[in-house]
Amino acid sequence: MASRARVRAPELVGAGGWLNTGGKELKLADLRGKCVVLDFWTFCCINCLHVLDELRELEEKHRDTVVIVGVHSPKFVHEADHTAVVDAVARYEVHHPVLDDPELVTWKQYAVRAWPTLVVIDPEGYVVAQHAGEGHAHAIAKLVEELEAEHAAKGTLRRGDGPYVAPEPQAGDLRFPGKAVRLPNGHYLVADSGHHALVELAEDGERVVRRIGDGVRGLVDGAEPRFSEPQGLALVPEGLGLGYDVVVADTVNHALRGVRLADGSVTTLAGTGRQWWQGSPTSGAATGVDLSSPWDVAFFDGEVWIAMAGVHQLWSFDPVAGTVQVAAGTTNEGLVDGPAPEAWFAQPSGLAVSADGERLWVADSETSSLRWVARGTHEVRTAVGTGLFDFGHRDGAAEQALFQHPLGVTVLPDGSVAVSDTYNHALRRYDPASGEVSTLATDLREPSGAVVVDGDIVVVESARHRLTRLRLPEEAVRVEAVAHRTRRAATEVAPGTLRLDVVFSAPAGQKLDERYGPSTRLLVSSTPPGLLASGAGADSALSRELVLAEGVTEGVLHVSAMAASCDDDPAIEYPACHVHQQDWGVPVKVVPGGATRLPLVLAGME
Repeated sequence: MASRARVRAPELVGAGGWLNTGGKELKLADLRGKCVVLDFWTFCCINCLHVLDELRELEEKHRDTVVIVGVHSPKFVHEADHTAVVDAVARYEVHHPVLDDPELVTWKQYAVRAWPTLVVIDPEGYVVAQHAGEGHAHAIAKLVEELEAEHAAKGTLRRGDGPYVAPEPQAGDLRFPGKAVRLPNGHYLVADSGHHALVELAEDGERVVRRIGDGVRGLVDGAEPRFSEPQGLALVPEGLGLGYDVVVADTVNHALRGVRLADGSVTTLAGTGRQWWQGSPTSGAATGVDLSSPWDVAFFDGEVWIAMAGVHQLWSFDPVAGTVQVAAGTTNEGLVDGPAPEAWFAQPSGLAVSADGERLWVADSETSSLRWVARGTHEVRTAVGTGLFDFGHRDGAAEQALFQHPLGVTVLPDGSVAVSDTYNHALRRYDPASGEVSTLATDLREPSGAVVVDGDIVVVESARHRLTRLRLPEEAVRVEAVAHRTRRAATEVAPGTLRLDVVFSAPAGQKLDERYGPSTRLLVSSTPPGLLASGAGADSALSRELVLAEGVTEGVLHVSAMAASCDDDPAIEYPACHVHQQDWGVPVKVVPGGATRLPLVLAGME
């Protein structure tokens, strides 16, 4: 086994305390003898949710030797609320201890720069690896096997149960519902995300009529279907004769499903059950193309448009031809308007079509923005919001108004748009005619969608596990304006040339495979674009010299890196290959004497 740097792991500290430990405060000393994987995450981040799913197999297979510890490190103000962290741990079925670190103390001690980041600590308490982004589960599994063998031989491996203590289960008809639609019979169909099912509720929005799905995670079609955290729902327009009545964004299954209401039978319409990675096909027969965390769906411009949250794009599904393709977005995360192929999104999570069918409204959650796509031209425009790092609760003129991680959007009878402003616990309104933003209702716990019913609005209160019916007010609610920026401190860099190094070491037993061309990719841009005098753009090298423009004192560097590694054994006829990828948004401040090198760890040790 190759020798590794010996770096003592800093202590785990967080003002919010511990979850899933039965009330016990954990110290690293309590974990001595175990292989520890720290998962720095925040619950708004789709990439973090992907990693939670990636780690489930490792967690189960090595339960007696590995302890995964989630270190919750918030981006948004709402995510620093301890109650919200408790809800998120339950919502995403996190079955390991979680440290709530609202002030980013442990994040800073481990020099973490991105969500998600995984840090591996050996049984003697030393850091042996760091990985940023997705796609590292296989590498960590290989490393764990090596650590188990090494420390079993040394007598420093301790087997047995870990410190996880399951919380008490909570009963209820709904569990973290995502979105809802009104059925032709006046009932509601609700994506009961936490129960991995759909629920039909009576007109009162409370009485359960039936369930579609048995409540167990799975991708199963037919009369006894299974889902995995379904979210968006769209009714099929009359007259299409497709054989199903509702399209479902089956988020964690990375699939679209069709539901026939007459008997509750389910068919997979698009997706393979596998997550899309860079280099995978972006169009073709729908059931042969991978998707990535579809969060919402809407019939627009003759097709089903998909808020593909996992890759920061909009896709479209042609239900007649049975094909899918990218409709807008580049996979780069940010807020850039323009022609569909050039636009940037950041975790789009809600869709709604204007009454005249001319606009597709988009709740773009990570930029805390409301955006829209024009029918025909598919030009992308922003109505409210400025980018990844500014958010809050501020009404008034759209150009200065603020949301906080909205997940839903609903067209109102007067042509205005209701925004489920999730992390502000509010329902907001944008009026395209006046360009004004107002607040319709507050004290809604994590609203994630809404349906208009007879002049009222029925809101999906996800964290209250219910539908709430409100009368649309004639006047806005008065709310004190607040504005926030993400809590991460800016990296101080020197004027002039900045060396960017993305650190990547292939996992043991693997190598970068160059047989069919470059196996690495680095894309760099900035906000504002004028921050970089040179160095922006795409290339295969993981190191680059950036030149910072004179006169620009602060901004954000957007760095996207990808590396593909394959089995390094000539005896293997069909080597397995794995993709490692991460996007960083690095706030920088240009100051004399600042750093001249910016290292970002994709995999390995700096």
